[in-house]
Amino acid sequence: VGVASARGARVRLSRNMLRRAASLLLQPAGARAFHRARALAHGGAEFLGNATVKLRWRDKSGVDTETEAHVGMSLLQVAHRQGIELEGACEGVCACSTCHVILQADVYDGLDEASEEEEDMLDQAFGLTPTSRLGCQVRVDESMDGMVVQLPAATRNFYVDGHVPQPH
Repeated sequence: VGVASARGARVRLSRNMLRRAASLLLQPAGARAFHRARALAHGGAEFLGNATVKLRWRDKSGVDTETEAHVGMSLLQVAHRQGIELEGACEGVCACSTCHVILQADVYDGLDEASEEEEDMLDQAFGLTPTSRLGCQVRVDESMDGMVVQLPAATRNFYVDGHVPQPH
């Protein structure tokens, strides 16, 4: 229940906010617990196995592109590394819906259920279907060999027109 002033703007601070700020300042920097979003790994070291599968990506025009993917990669990682136009504005941390993909029913049925966070993001996706998932949350496995990944007709694009996603 304090009041702080920043550049002339008055901000009301609750007791909990003040207590938390004070406790963080009193801890040594190395001991502070910082929040981080649950995300799939971004690097390449997690794909040390040799197992690969073939995936076909169908764009909004109906044109198929065949790619090879290491088991364990997310669909978003595969798309970026293979030059497939799948955005991933949040870089794979399940904080947007721009990596929305539409899966075959048999593949969709074999996956674990989407998390609540993924469901919340899918609610924002354009052209949602019963087999929609976020590409950043789906890991490639052997059962996906030969599957078709349908890209939606449009996305809620966070980037400016002409942006080409890059692998990260």
